Amino acid sequence: MSPNQPVRHSWTVDPTHADQRVDQAAASVWPDYSRSRLAGWIRAGDLRVDGRIVKPNYRLVAGQVMDLDAVLERHDSNPEPQAMRLAILFEDADLLIIDKPAGLVVHPGSGNTEGTLVNGLLHFDPELAALPRAGLVHRLDKDTSGCLVVARTARAHTYLVQALKRRDIQRHYQALVWGRVTAGGHVDAPLGRHPVDRRRQVVRDDGRRAVTHYRVNRHLAGATLLDLKLETGRTHQIRVHMQHAGFPLVGDPMYGRRGSPSGLTEVQRAAWRAFPRQALHAARLVLEHPVSGTEVDVVSPLPDDMAGLIEILEPVRDEAS
Repeated sequence: MSPNQPVRHSWTVDPTHADQRVDQAAASVWPDYSRSRLAGWIRAGDLRVDGRIVKPNYRLVAGQVMDLDAVLERHDSNPEPQAMRLAILFEDADLLIIDKPAGLVVHPGSGNTEGTLVNGLLHFDPELAALPRAGLVHRLDKDTSGCLVVARTARAHTYLVQALKRRDIQRHYQALVWGRVTAGGHVDAPLGRHPVDRRRQVVRDDGRRAVTHYRVNRHLAGATLLDLKLETGRTHQIRVHMQHAGFPLVGDPMYGRRGSPSGLTEVQRAAWRAFPRQALHAARLVLEHPVSGTEVDVVSPLPDDMAGLIEILEPVRDEAS
């Protein structure tokens, strides 16, 4: 495991930052670190003003010197690293974008303390141990495949968390849904936990606002391939929203349809029954690089299982036509 990293900085307060709170000024001057981390260092005496311990709300005077002498410690929530083959779509010193396969759990949790993507990331880059959840700022369900962005530095992590809150990161998906969707549209329906089954999300008036945009990619036998874009990122959002719209995802064990769709051949019906997961893929991520400011636009091709099912569900055409 990577050792704890020393953090040492010194800065003289300029007139622009005079009369600011020390925690606000520190966040402005040292954006590599989150406000909560800086506030913790101030309270611990690791960030001092003119050599004195101050409170986070201390007001600065021009000419004072802020000294930061701290340690970036391993984040307690991170598990042990494990060797894992990772499909990397983009990599530099600040970012990773991973192509997650279906079936891989992203974060450790109850019953999944090993073999998660976080375990694999910590083996790939031990420095990620200093970041919450090894730098992951969003997640995908276990059986959803596709693009996941990972911050490799504290600065990138802080930036990406804020970018998600501002909805500046574009997340595009592809999904196979049952039924014939005739036109594009959007679902604007608040989501919250099911009152009884806490694993499930439901549309409820007192839920958090959730918006999903979709358009038709192609029509198939009994199904439609959709291109979707998230405006918000709630748990199970696409799965619940498409069920709410009357077009549940193919293969979804929690929100999918129970009965067999009509109009399928025996081969198509067998392929539908054998499909092992919700047919949902995070196909594209578009974001501004946290350091260079350039656009990062990454695409993950449809995985073989979804591509194969789409091929089987191609409408049967009359040979005489």
